Amino acid sequence: MTQNIETATLGGGCFWCTEAVFLEVAGVTAVEPGYAGGETRNPTYEQICDGDTGHAEVVKIDFDANRISFEEILEIFFTIHDPTTLNRQGNDVGTQYRSVVFTNSEAQRATAQAVIERFSRDGLYDGPIVTEVAPLDGNYWRAEDYHRNYYANHPTQGYCAFVVAPKVAKFRQKFAHRFQA
Repeated sequence: MTQNIETATLGGGCFWCTEAVFLEVAGVTAVEPGYAGGETRNPTYEQICDGDTGHAEVVKIDFDANRISFEEILEIFFTIHDPTTLNRQGNDVGTQYRSVVFTNSEAQRATAQAVIERFSRDGLYDGPIVTEVAPLDGNYWRAEDYHRNYYANHPTQGYCAFVVAPKVAKFRQKFAHRFQA
């Protein structure tokens, strides 16, 4: 079967968490941590952490749309992070940790809005979903190489053990049918 590769660019707090989950999703062909939505060209991690560039930590996810839909990618995304907290995920605070879906097409925008509306209507969260939906407009910068496969390379590091690991476990439990070993 021919692959139909599409790209999703999602920010759900620290990109180490989001990358670790999506590397395990069946139908995902590549995951890359990066920065999107800011003003600075080719920013560094240190600039992002200062919170002055306007970028969010994101992951660029390439997926085979013949195996998994953008809607299913979003369902996983909204399950593994808290889309109700503005500019924060847990103890990570700042605009760089905002919940955001950067879209590559009108179809992606419409799908993101529909998923947000459905999850809001179904009352899945205690508060309103504050996830930003915005066009990517080519404003994506790859993160430094040491961020790639961070969880796999540092599983016993404190942040990985106490923040990333529970998100990976939640994905495996809720989306066992989407887990690729």
